[in-house]
Amino acid sequence: MKNLTDSFLSLGQWPLAGSFGFNTDILATNPINLSVVFGVLIFFGKGVCASCLLRGGAIKQLERARARLQKVEMEVEQFRVNGYSGIEQERLNLINSTSKTLEQLENYKNETVLFEQQRAINEVRQRVFQQALQGALGALTSCLNNELHLRTISTNIGLFGAMKEITD
Repeated sequence: MKNLTDSFLSLGQWPLAGSFGFNTDILATNPINLSVVFGVLIFFGKGVCASCLLRGGAIKQLERARARLQKVEMEVEQFRVNGYSGIEQERLNLINSTSKTLEQLENYKNETVLFEQQRAINEVRQRVFQQALQGALGALTSCLNNELHLRTISTNIGLFGAMKEITD
């Protein structure tokens, strides 16, 4: 057994060049072990680190996108509110304009009806007056003889002459 222990102890003292053995010097093996561990971590962990970095970047982009979405939704809501109020204002303007136009048309209709009534009344008056004159002229012509006719004319001429002197 002593030979076996001595052989293990002697393995730790062999030179490195050209042979394989165990290095029992803790200070010399630590940097080697650390570099191996770091190498393994880098080789196998770079995907994890990259995915963590990508995930962090994706989360930031998602947060920015959500903030932009919220801003756009607020703008859309503002446009919608402004659009509805604009539409309501236009509707009220149209109602007011239509109401004024209808009132003007009603006034125009009433004026037209009144004008047509006055025209019809004037036409009836003219016809009645013409018929009355024709009837009076016919009655005068049938009743008057030449002498009475001449006396009526002379009397009317005298009346017109007196009226002329009064107006002068």
